[in-house]
Amino acid sequence: MNNKTINKKFKMKKYNTTFLQIVLISTLILMNSDLSGQSIGRVGTTSASFLKIGVGGRALGMGEAYTTIAEDVTGMYWNPAGIAKLDKISVTFNHYDYIADIYYDFGGAAIPVEGLGTFGAFIGHLGMPDIERTSIQYPEGTGEKVSAGSIVIGVSFARALTDRFSFGANVKYIRENIWHSSASSFAFDAGVLYNAFFKNLKIGMSISNFGSDMKMEGRDMLVQHDINSSFEGNNDNINSHLDTDNFPLPILFRVGLSANIAKDFFELQDHDWIISVDAIHPNDNKEYLNMGTEVKIFNLLALRAGYRQLMLEDREGGLTFGFGIDYELMNVDFKLDYANVDFGRLDHQNKFSIILSF
Repeated sequence: MNNKTINKKFKMKKYNTTFLQIVLISTLILMNSDLSGQSIGRVGTTSASFLKIGVGGRALGMGEAYTTIAEDVTGMYWNPAGIAKLDKISVTFNHYDYIADIYYDFGGAAIPVEGLGTFGAFIGHLGMPDIERTSIQYPEGTGEKVSAGSIVIGVSFARALTDRFSFGANVKYIRENIWHSSASSFAFDAGVLYNAFFKNLKIGMSISNFGSDMKMEGRDMLVQHDINSSFEGNNDNINSHLDTDNFPLPILFRVGLSANIAKDFFELQDHDWIISVDAIHPNDNKEYLNMGTEVKIFNLLALRAGYRQLMLEDREGGLTFGFGIDYELMNVDFKLDYANVDFGRLDHQNKFSIILSF
């Protein structure tokens, strides 16, 4: 065995040990931090909840158990380390008709650069129809229309350190607005992905939306107020300013496992059967599991199923299913993915997404 081979094996062992240390240390820190403290009492207390809306028909069809499967352009959302596996320029577009006439659009692109890594950019927008403004004096409406929406813009970078270990990160700007008021924040995501030696088992970890708190500000905070309503003759239109609270971002810590049992156990080289599971630790709810599976036939047609928010009390998640079509034409790989997602009392939602690679 020559020195080059020994050095290579030493580096692989070093990266493997480093990965396990990262997973262990991050898990211990997050599980003992404020993320776990009183989480059930903080349901609905985070800002920018639209950041928890998943993207990609494949991921949604597999019950959002996608931390270790995210080796396509949608990995910028689930686990930025996944885009390190890309060998072509990839773009994606998602349009969802969400609940209560709300819609969500997400688009992104990733470009692999040989010798450097993979660079990406994405944008997501949550919108809704204008709503009529009401007030205490005019509870039926003032005749004015109020607009509201949320947007996230980010850039990504990922790199494979070895053929088994990769890391990635996002930096993003988040903004929410309603009428003349808005709140904004900067945040980052980070993730790692590891292909184990045993049966090609994949282990992944990511943390999303780690950033500064958000606070609503704007001219809507300027109001007129009567300082002493019990006193006659004073000025009852004193200019005042409403001071709103700071709200944290919805931090999500994910740890996932997956395996392709069709290749690893049944030695079927032309087909895939992937089973994956993710453990989710949010800062505004209790922990839960996502589980999913995918059967792919001749790298053309994929059938998927999963379950979201398993073991979570008062969940609105449930069964998911979907399919995907992968077709290559003139050196352009076209992927169309569909998912049907159960939102419990809010009924089912149909999700479509497109990925182009060239």
